[in-house]
Amino acid sequence: MSDLVLANPTPAARKAPTPVPLTTQPARASATVWVAILAAMVGAFMAILNIQITNASLLNIEGGIGTGVDNGSWISTSYLIGEIVVIPLTDYLSRVFSFRNIMLSFASLFAAFSVACAFATDLPTMIAFRAFQGFFGGVLIPMAFTLVFTKLPKAQQPIGLAMFSLAVTFAPAIGPTIGGYLTENYGWQTIFFVNVVPTAVMVTLLYLTLERQPLNLGLLREGDWFGIATMAIGLSALQAVLEEGNKNDWFGSPFIVKLAVVAAVSLAVFVANELLIEKPLLRLRLLTQRSFGLGTLAGVFIGFALFGSIYLLPAYLGQVQRYNAEQIGTVLAWTGLPQLLLIPLVPKLMQRFDIRLIAFAGTAIFAASSFLNTAMSPDYSGDQFLIPNIVRAVGQALLLTPLSAISLGSVAPQDAPAASGISNMMRNLGGAIGTALLSTIVTKREQFHSNIIGQSVDLGREEVRERIAAMTDYFMAHGMTDAAGARHQAIIALGKTIRQQALVMGFSDTFAVVGIVLLLAGIALLLTGKPKAAPTGGGH
Repeated sequence: MSDLVLANPTPAARKAPTPVPLTTQPARASATVWVAILAAMVGAFMAILNIQITNASLLNIEGGIGTGVDNGSWISTSYLIGEIVVIPLTDYLSRVFSFRNIMLSFASLFAAFSVACAFATDLPTMIAFRAFQGFFGGVLIPMAFTLVFTKLPKAQQPIGLAMFSLAVTFAPAIGPTIGGYLTENYGWQTIFFVNVVPTAVMVTLLYLTLERQPLNLGLLREGDWFGIATMAIGLSALQAVLEEGNKNDWFGSPFIVKLAVVAAVSLAVFVANELLIEKPLLRLRLLTQRSFGLGTLAGVFIGFALFGSIYLLPAYLGQVQRYNAEQIGTVLAWTGLPQLLLIPLVPKLMQRFDIRLIAFAGTAIFAASSFLNTAMSPDYSGDQFLIPNIVRAVGQALLLTPLSAISLGSVAPQDAPAASGISNMMRNLGGAIGTALLSTIVTKREQFHSNIIGQSVDLGREEVRERIAAMTDYFMAHGMTDAAGARHQAIIALGKTIRQQALVMGFSDTFAVVGIVLLLAGIALLLTGKPKAAPTGGGH
């Protein structure tokens, strides 16, 4: 069997404790293997890129398809739902239809639905196309991860993990930059064409390097269809609760309550089913392994912070500073560009130091970048984000590769596909939860600060009357002839100033939450088991 055969072994072979192709790896991977891994990383990069590529351009897309601001966030969320649902299915689908067939067909459909999004004319159509785009693109993430752990020898796995980490961290950071530039210069539709050429290159390389394998359709009869159904319903309902909760007063809304009940019941039944049946969709018992379980928990926290930060920055710059899509993308570029230089150096560090300490250092630096944004003022704009963004880039560069090595490196090679599905799903789920909760925290903290500031803005105070008088004179000097009207406008302007200050303080508080969550991730990483000795060879 070729060293690139990733499809299922025969049923008899599956019963063997350790499949031969996974335990007889050469000391160094062949050039063909590296080409396949590089191509798969392109797929993972594009799939992750598209989670965030619309963030800086949502206002433009909303205007283009004629929907309101409150509903436009579904353009991003529907894609993430598709990814979260399909990632746990990846291992099963690849065993039924072969790794090669799934990679080639799903990548092609990912590009096709990307193009379809550009032609959407209303919100329901856009949501449907984005959901399918996420569904077909989602498999590219765990499959790239699986290649690293099943096709590379231990000594070269840090190189593959660094490549994967670059995709995971650089793609969401650069996504809004690419999306913003294309939107401002060529129109929002062009951001959905950006996937075509890279996907075509990836499909061509994988077609040439992955060996054909027969289908194993008999596994369809053994499929955990009940688990698939309860998982899809539960995760979709949960994501809808997270997305719509803040806009609908959370559990004050009967609609949110019903969705929450559906999510809770479906996911509880799903977990029970996965733990009890002989051939589950997700092998949740892998989470009982110390390093994998704690590493996955840390991954949830890191997903919360990673995707949450990429939500907060464009939201702040757009809502407070009124930046356009291209300006937002330019600010965010500094969270991605330094990682191009740093991540390739991480495998060398992993050979010399305890990878748990490297990962903890990464989380601490990432947390520090968030805490740097906790004292913002209304004048805090793009230039002030430069240092925090560079610090964040350093932290992320040090974090993702060791995290993957800690969690997946402790799993047996034959369990890597199943573990990869769990790990990537939980990280994306953490990101979905983070985005929704941080949005709520911004709103609640803005209300809190607005009430506090409003209590001190009393018309009985001399400084308040002086401020209103000065603003009244300003409006009178700029064309208003009615003194009462000018004073009314002055009071309105003062109210807007209060709301803006409260909004800035709300964002500051929310960045503090991100920092705290990252410190929790660091603690979880320190509690993982001591890793095996770091590989010392094959680093090139």
